[in-house]
Amino acid sequence: MKRERFEKLVEEALASLPHRFASRLENVSIVVADWAAPVQLERAGLSDPHRLLGLYEGIPLTERHRGYYGVLPDRITIFRVPIEEMSASDEEIRRQVRETVMHELGHFFGMDEERIRKRMVDGAEGDEESEF
Repeated sequence: MKRERFEKLVEEALASLPHRFASRLENVSIVVADWAAPVQLERAGLSDPHRLLGLYEGIPLTERHRGYYGVLPDRITIFRVPIEEMSASDEEIRRQVRETVMHELGHFFGMDEERIRKRMVDGAEGDEESEF
């Protein structure tokens, strides 16, 4: 898949966010990279770049306090090559991109790994009435 098409899938996932969540996306940039940099793998506690599909780096909304200003944007990186390698079709890539974007946004909104995984297994990540 061409990089431009992959980036469009990330944009589509973001556009699908319910307004009550999309309106809270402040001071965060969402980027696409082919692979995780060594420092990103280290932050994620991984050594195999094939296993890291996305990464949130920053201060979750739940931890931002009154003195939170003048801070560089948080960053969500979606890693193109690992997602493409694990997917057998363009539709699987689309699904995995959306799942990865939602997963990393869960961290931005202050959810821990266990809670995010439970929400995704329960199918609540696409439910507009859910927490996220």
